[in-house]
Amino acid sequence: MAVSEQEILEGLGKIVNEITGIPANEVTPEKSFVDDLDIDSLSMVEIAVAAQDEFGVEIPDDQLKNLKTVKDVINFINA
Repeated sequence: MAVSEQEILEGLGKIVNEITGIPANEVTPEKSFVDDLDIDSLSMVEIAVAAQDEFGVEIPDDQLKNLKTVKDVINFINA
């Protein structure tokens, strides 16, 4: 199932908003989850699980630590 970058971005924005309360429009490709959006590691795990369900991808724990920006997640899902 091919998903556009815009669809992934919108989906991630919704997921981040539901889990952290951060407005979805603040979730942009250049943002770092930790530095820019101030998301802690527990919330990142929740976001990863929700993204796996939403987009039908498997994000292994050892890969999660490499997904530092919103763009990293978009690229991972599109890979």
